[in-house]
Amino acid sequence: MRSRPRRHGIFAIVAGFLRSQSPRTAVSAHTADDAEPDGDEAESDGDGFDPGAHAGSVMARLAAPTAPTETTLAVVADPHVATRAEGTSKLFEHTETHFRNAVADIAAREVDAALSVGDLTKDGEPWNYEAVDEALATLDAPFYAVPGNHDVPKERDEHDTPGLGRFVERYTPEDPVARGPDGLSYRVRVGDLDVFGLNTAGSAERLFDSHEGHVEAGQREWLAGQLETADRAVVLGHHNLPGITDQLDAHREAVEPELADIPAMADPEPFVETLAGGDTDLLLSGHYHLPASADTGAVREIAAPTTCSFPQSYLLCDVTPEGTTVRLVPVADGIGLETAHARRAADSATARGLTGIAAARLAAFPLVDER
Repeated sequence: MRSRPRRHGIFAIVAGFLRSQSPRTAVSAHTADDAEPDGDEAESDGDGFDPGAHAGSVMARLAAPTAPTETTLAVVADPHVATRAEGTSKLFEHTETHFRNAVADIAAREVDAALSVGDLTKDGEPWNYEAVDEALATLDAPFYAVPGNHDVPKERDEHDTPGLGRFVERYTPEDPVARGPDGLSYRVRVGDLDVFGLNTAGSAERLFDSHEGHVEAGQREWLAGQLETADRAVVLGHHNLPGITDQLDAHREAVEPELADIPAMADPEPFVETLAGGDTDLLLSGHYHLPASADTGAVREIAAPTTCSFPQSYLLCDVTPEGTTVRLVPVADGIGLETAHARRAADSATARGLTGIAAARLAAFPLVDER
């Protein structure tokens, strides 16, 4: 019988906190068939994961948005599905399992839509998009996505990234209320909410070899016009506003000076003004692989954690007449979470820094409580 590794410091608090939120045992220890052992422990790829078992840890209680009829959104960020790669702090060899676990968990719940805020694939490889599609085939709820910086073509790609037309066909509404001038942006009705998908990641014609984010003037003008007729607006975008980016800068200054400058949103102010001018209730983002919340001016942003690495999980947003409750739901078993934490914390200075920020956020849940 294999012994469990000791837990130290903040992760001991985090691991106990995650488990304490479940009404019944949601995880079990196991040994993965394809894992390489590390001492007395073997890595978990999530075979002990029990879809629908975890109640979710409350990340935020927001005063807005509200909805006359309860509307539930599942938000998946940065799966980085990779079927022909392994290693790195992203745990590439487990990304497909983690994404499938997320889809299975969402399917076990009553959600009005599943949303992705980008980086579905490692780097836009056609075989990884096929794996994403195979996993999504088991999901009955509508699935809508926006592209991440790793989903769009890059000059250094050694493969033919599928055209963005395929992304539109597979991951955006077939019959949206409206579609933006770039073809990738859209407006769709989900329950009592107006959900807007915004392309911040670019295309072959724009930001061709950059991982920075940007929302062009044409998209902003389209969004401003659409927000005029939206009562409860939730916007999806991959990249983050300055309120979230500033948290990384603060960690770099106080804790991890070697934390890299991760590509951020270029010229964000006009986009923030558009969101605020249209009384946007909530911006949902990903990109930094962290559970986080921040206000940038009058705009509230919730950043979803990655499913690929610690704290591999997704978000459930329950919108009711009283407000919105955001819960974090893990997509790996206990050993899988611990393994991801250990590997990510022992990787680069940047991975170590992001792991520390994520652990601190988890230990401080709820990050926002307006109710």
